Amino acid sequence: MTPDATPEDLREALALSAETLPGTWGEPIPLTTQPQLPPFPSHTLPAWLREFVDAVAEETQTPADLAGTLALAVLATAAGGRVIVQLRGRWREPTNLFTVVALPPGNRKSAVFAALTSPLRTAEKLLVSSAAGRIAEAEVTAKMAREAADKAATQAAKAEGMERDGLTAEAIALAQAADSLEVPNEPRLLADDSTPETVTTLMSEQGGRLSVMSAEGGIFDIIAGRYSGTPNMEVFLKGHAGDWLRVDRRTRAENIEAPALTMGLAVQPSVLKDIGQNRVMDGRGLLARFLYALPESLVGYRKANPEPVPEHVAEAYERTVTALTLSLADWTDPAILRLTPEADEVLGAYNERVEPQLRARGGRLGHVTEWASKLVGATARIAGLLHLGEHLENGYTKPISAETMSAAIELGDYFAAHALTVFDLMGADATLARARSLLAVLQDNGWEAVTRRDLFAKVSRSEFPTVADLEPTVALLEEHGYLRSETPPRTGKRGRPPAPRYLIHPSLREAKA
Repeated sequence: MTPDATPEDLREALALSAETLPGTWGEPIPLTTQPQLPPFPSHTLPAWLREFVDAVAEETQTPADLAGTLALAVLATAAGGRVIVQLRGRWREPTNLFTVVALPPGNRKSAVFAALTSPLRTAEKLLVSSAAGRIAEAEVTAKMAREAADKAATQAAKAEGMERDGLTAEAIALAQAADSLEVPNEPRLLADDSTPETVTTLMSEQGGRLSVMSAEGGIFDIIAGRYSGTPNMEVFLKGHAGDWLRVDRRTRAENIEAPALTMGLAVQPSVLKDIGQNRVMDGRGLLARFLYALPESLVGYRKANPEPVPEHVAEAYERTVTALTLSLADWTDPAILRLTPEADEVLGAYNERVEPQLRARGGRLGHVTEWASKLVGATARIAGLLHLGEHLENGYTKPISAETMSAAIELGDYFAAHALTVFDLMGADATLARARSLLAVLQDNGWEAVTRRDLFAKVSRSEFPTVADLEPTVALLEEHGYLRSETPPRTGKRGRPPAPRYLIHPSLREAKA
């Protein structure tokens, strides 16, 4: 609590369960303070991708976070449903991702989005063209088989006696053969303004694989029930996790054994704020599945004549993403990527570093546990994507290296720092909102110290229905240095132990005065 201690010093001390604190008060950390967020570490990307991300950022005069985060979604679109990262035991992670970048209007999100997704559209067109002949042949074969079955059924209906039995058996056999013929669906990689029902159907038709990519945030309104009036996020929840999805409809049943849905979105910050108010999305855990980027806008500081993307850099990106997507498109059984012993050790050390940060009391990520508990798994997914981008021709035959895992961890730390600020922006953290209310109560009363019972008597019952509801909020204020918990020593008499009390930072009394 010394004046020169940083917020990170304080959080680390509390996370390590420091038993004593100095007797002097330091300057409290404002609840409204937003830390300086780290820039996107584009150096962690494979060389061909890093060059394009940096060049697009320069040409469009946008933060590298925008192109970099979308680049990860592009890799996930190419590999999702086709590659799995094997960690330990039964712990496996698919390589699909949910990413969202938030920037205010006027930041050329659409231009960057178009540049990054262009090879995916190219690959989709090539897949459609390649499948056209097979689809046409299958359609004609199916039509002829159905006509033959119908003709046989008509002849059987007109026959009599033993001849009727024989023709009926033949008609049944032809009908069964016709029903067994499947016409391949036209290949799809991308969807945009689609309802959950449409996304489910497309995923079923595409073997469980699909990517929702959009330069707008309308998909959140659709999930929330813009058209149906009822939120429907089952396909998004299971599509991220890879959990079996079965939907029974009146006209058809859709069964997806291992769905792999990717989402790459570029939205305005106000969209994140709005969805944060939707308690259904937050309560079901949809918001916890996204990797968030909230870069600082460059509007007002942009160059008038920036360097364009070099032609060879753009061609290398287009060629590489298209080839990677096409090479994995026909895979039915996903490739399994394993870790080298060194990479496994690096990931284990990262897991050990993150875990204490999830503690409700004093943990840096304790108030976003649902999101943070998926951080190590998301990092493993990123490692798989970086590995495929680094080993384009034979990545599935090589294990993920420690260097690649370390690069993924750096990206994981980047997304963790941004997520903390994003969840504050969304207002999805009820503890933070309650902390502000409790801070106002402390300022109004000007206490030097207060018991938990007396404090509970002053707070709103709508925010704090029980005494136990005070604990997470008090812990957050204690983390920020506004108060300290103290349990008075026993007097030696029988009965209940003394009730804990809270020592209040002097600045709150000064504010009252």
